[in-house]
Amino acid sequence: MFRRVVRASKFRHVFGQALKNDQCYDDIRVSRVTWDSSFCAVNPKFVAIIIEASGGGAFLVLPLNKSGRIDKAYPTVCGHTGPVLDIDWCPHNDQVIASGSEDCTVMVWQIPENGLVTGLSEPVVVLEGHSKRVGIITWHPTARNVLLSAGCDNLIIIWNVGTGEAMIQLEDMHPDVIFSACWNRNGSLICTACKDKTIRVIDPRKEEIVGEKEKAHEGARPMRAIFLSDGNVFTTGFSRMSERQLALWNPQAMDEAISVHEMDTSNGVLLPFYDPDTNVVYLCGKGDSSIRYFEITDEAPFVHYLNTFTTKEPQRGMGYMPKRGLDVNKCEIARFYKLHERKCEPIIMTVPRKSDLFQDDLYPDTAGPDCAIEAEDWFEGKNGEPILISLKNGYVPGKNRDLKVVKKNILDNKLSKNTEKRGPANKSGRLLLLPYLTHNTAAHAGPSPGLHFDLQLWPVIMADWAAALQPAGAPC
Repeated sequence: MFRRVVRASKFRHVFGQALKNDQCYDDIRVSRVTWDSSFCAVNPKFVAIIIEASGGGAFLVLPLNKSGRIDKAYPTVCGHTGPVLDIDWCPHNDQVIASGSEDCTVMVWQIPENGLVTGLSEPVVVLEGHSKRVGIITWHPTARNVLLSAGCDNLIIIWNVGTGEAMIQLEDMHPDVIFSACWNRNGSLICTACKDKTIRVIDPRKEEIVGEKEKAHEGARPMRAIFLSDGNVFTTGFSRMSERQLALWNPQAMDEAISVHEMDTSNGVLLPFYDPDTNVVYLCGKGDSSIRYFEITDEAPFVHYLNTFTTKEPQRGMGYMPKRGLDVNKCEIARFYKLHERKCEPIIMTVPRKSDLFQDDLYPDTAGPDCAIEAEDWFEGKNGEPILISLKNGYVPGKNRDLKVVKKNILDNKLSKNTEKRGPANKSGRLLLLPYLTHNTAAHAGPSPGLHFDLQLWPVIMADWAAALQPAGAPC
């Protein structure tokens, strides 16, 4: 008789624990939109939750310590004219968050240091380029101010947020709705899952598909695809018999999966969350009341089931804390923010250890908040690996700089026009401000576009005034 050998793993005994009621966020009207995003985004400072909002789209941004019952009058981020479908915190600035909406726009917001005191309706920048609702938002992992958005127009746009420009448009690659999009570890490639049941690995700067697998999962329900740190692609989907599946693929040889696992017959879409430091994937099914976790290794069967954390109530969505936001003194290796119908419940995953010392094997150096390269470098073809930090003494957040947006394409035109009109004085000797007023709809979040004054032009205006008021022949 064979004795079954249990595979040794330090994550075998990971256990989940929901926090007590006073540490939850209560009385929140979580969005009811029928879109398969996580509806929640978390970083070491804030938790953001998409909520029901009359007459437009809104989301809450709560400081992590603001637990308990949330007042109905608590200020929201509310600049969209349609429901918000996806949100994502900038990995390089804990006060910057991007949102995509049914109103076809992407908006980028700067949250005040200590959270919102009044409602926020003016984004730092509005990114317009999609013709249908925008359901996917994801920041570049290592380049500053690079943002990817995917819409129901089957179009992927990669933006330089610092200039408000759409730099890359990936058209005609996806014949149907895009279900998910994910950057690889250094942001040189993206992988997508599409309604045509195809997984694609794309080089966005060359605008070419470098690997694809048709019928990666044969079921008709939505798929998800994420990159792992070794460059392989992990997918979740459904079989022809509507069983939930997970699979592992090598982008260089996508004919056959490295590994395929059948799970169960539930119909909730599996949202994968991946920790590159421990190589553990957590699967949170929408409508499930459980979180399953798996370890990915180099030995067959490559995807090893670890355990399942189960609660009584189903989840509407899920937020996943970056590694630098965890409590290393408690051997916490993951923290989720589970959305119920009316509340958000933190769940911590812990590895039981007897020692109080820092556990090096659980916390290798992890991606920090500093970006490796600037947006312009990335668009020119450079790559940068994540800049790693040690969590040995805990993560101490630094000062975030404000997001500055200089609309190059709009601004350069204005500057050239205004230099031709140097010193445009009227009969009374006063400088006319009219040349500096423009119909700048992109910077205007209100219901109707109008004339707007661009503060970026202030130095030019001052120089024009000086030139206009200076007597002829006088020295500058």
